[in-house]
Amino acid sequence: MRNNKFCLSIREMVLFSMLAGLMFCSRVVLAPLANIHLVGVLTMTYTVAFRSKALVPIYLYIFLEGLFGGFSAWWLPYLYVWTVLWGATMLLPPNIRPQFARVVYPLICALHGFLFGILYAPAQALLFGLSFEEMVAWVIAGLRMDITHGIGNLVLGTLVLPLSVYLKKMQTQR
Repeated sequence: MRNNKFCLSIREMVLFSMLAGLMFCSRVVLAPLANIHLVGVLTMTYTVAFRSKALVPIYLYIFLEGLFGGFSAWWLPYLYVWTVLWGATMLLPPNIRPQFARVVYPLICALHGFLFGILYAPAQALLFGLSFEEMVAWVIAGLRMDITHGIGNLVLGTLVLPLSVYLKKMQTQR
């Protein structure tokens, strides 16, 4: 069973747990800067470095958010919102040239930040019985926060390439 590419080694279990903890702690530490955080950057970094296995630290992070923040209505969209960023990153070629990655990674990270409210809105509409018009009003009311989120992700997205190169290198130095 060890040859199964989805089977995790003990080393990976420990590493992914630590990476999820890093995601959570970075979000808590940066919480005073509304919608400025490393979660998008780390989601992309883990995906570039670990591909499909990146879902492990991502969902451990989501679990930590629910554990410490409460498994309530605000948490449910997290079950898919971060997966959208993972999926967008998975669509990129695994061996993208660095000169393209320097541009593409921050842009995708920023796009996810700009669209966060739109991605989050359908769950809010379903959970709270909002009409389409009310959902659109909810998105418009949050645009200022989404703009902040997108700009922060654009700037911090420049870290995806160097961090993913480091994680890949660390994986080969066993």
